[in-house]
Amino acid sequence: MHPTPAIDERALVRKIAWRIIPFVFVLYVISYIDRANIGYAALQMNHDLALTSEAFGFASGIFFIGYFLFEVPSNVMLNKFGARVWIARILVTWGIVSVASAFVQNTTQLYVLRFLLGVAEAGFFPGIIVYLTYWFRAKELATTVALFTAAIPVSYIIGAPLSTWVMDNVQWFQWSGWRWMLVLEGAPAVIGGVMCFLWLTDRPADAKWLKPEERDWLLDELANDRKARPDAKHFGSLKAMTNPKVLYLSFIYFVYQCGSLGVGYWMPQIIKGFSRTLSHTQVGLIAMVPYLFATIVMVLWSRSSDRRNERRLHSAIPLGVAALALLGAGLATNPYVSITMISLSLAGLYAFKSPFWALPTLFLTRSTAAVSIAVINSVGNLGGFVGPFAIGYIKGSGKSATPGLLFLAALLVAAFLMTVFIRVNERRAGDTHGALANQSQ
Repeated sequence: MHPTPAIDERALVRKIAWRIIPFVFVLYVISYIDRANIGYAALQMNHDLALTSEAFGFASGIFFIGYFLFEVPSNVMLNKFGARVWIARILVTWGIVSVASAFVQNTTQLYVLRFLLGVAEAGFFPGIIVYLTYWFRAKELATTVALFTAAIPVSYIIGAPLSTWVMDNVQWFQWSGWRWMLVLEGAPAVIGGVMCFLWLTDRPADAKWLKPEERDWLLDELANDRKARPDAKHFGSLKAMTNPKVLYLSFIYFVYQCGSLGVGYWMPQIIKGFSRTLSHTQVGLIAMVPYLFATIVMVLWSRSSDRRNERRLHSAIPLGVAALALLGAGLATNPYVSITMISLSLAGLYAFKSPFWALPTLFLTRSTAAVSIAVINSVGNLGGFVGPFAIGYIKGSGKSATPGLLFLAALLVAAFLMTVFIRVNERRAGDTHGALANQSQ
């Protein structure tokens, strides 16, 4: 085995990151465009299918029911078949379902396809998070996850103008623009699935693109990283699913998803409400602004979390900011103030994500984290049903989304307080990670 000094640590970490992060980033962009483009399709689809506000909210949210039911089984399959095979399967099936959604003729068919899209995509996000833990140490995890999850706001930055442009300009064969949008944006997932099978490597030990001494160094570092967390516990699948801290984190993530997806799915219609003269393309361009801002804040905040080796407050503070901003968005009457408040709320919601996903690693082993992250993500993603549906129901009753935004703000206050008072062994884990970092630099 080559001696450790022969390894340029930063260069190797950078090499691994460049091999993995850009690829999974693109896959997640495709994923989020396919799940969120219904918000833009609604600008035409709701009229074509005669959807009420309540029906659209239900169609947006039922995706997460399928996601919830199949999230944990999907992660079990990922552990059985390996990340490369299983993530490729997820991509191909969700691409097929996404394209099929373009052919719906009524509300019931839309409900069924949205549910199946959730089933198809279940396990993708937690699977990638677990996959990243196979390659990166705890001290790099928040920044690594941030670079991956930055795909979420970036997907809106790309998807907003792309989706609305297609809707305004592509009506081939007398087919509605929203239907072509679903076809053209669903097809890349199938291509991505094939590329995933060819490109990803399941574990560092199998990485032929690393030199033998680089593989040995990485395997040793990851082993030392696991030993450096003496308070981390290993649970079986059932215990992980019923562990109080896992359920506690699940509820926090549930509330986060209520706010994030409630705003995300309804924002095109909120922006459209600013002026009846706005074209779909103009709505898409305006919708880019909050997500550009959120992307920058997200990456900077995650770097702050890694630099300080602090997760709890870096998760809590963004939730507090998002709650106040949603309150402001709900009360604002000026379009410029509204879009500013929505930008701040989304910045807070996305900045929360990376430090939050580093929290489970502070009290769980990596093998247990695979199931626990799936539990947190699946239970939390039920908020993706509640948020859009709540705004749709409230909007359908009162013809305004304002009470719905205020409701989401109140939920985020509760999540903020829960995150502030969570108990994890962060100080000890942080000290150990810091010691490891000093030794390796």
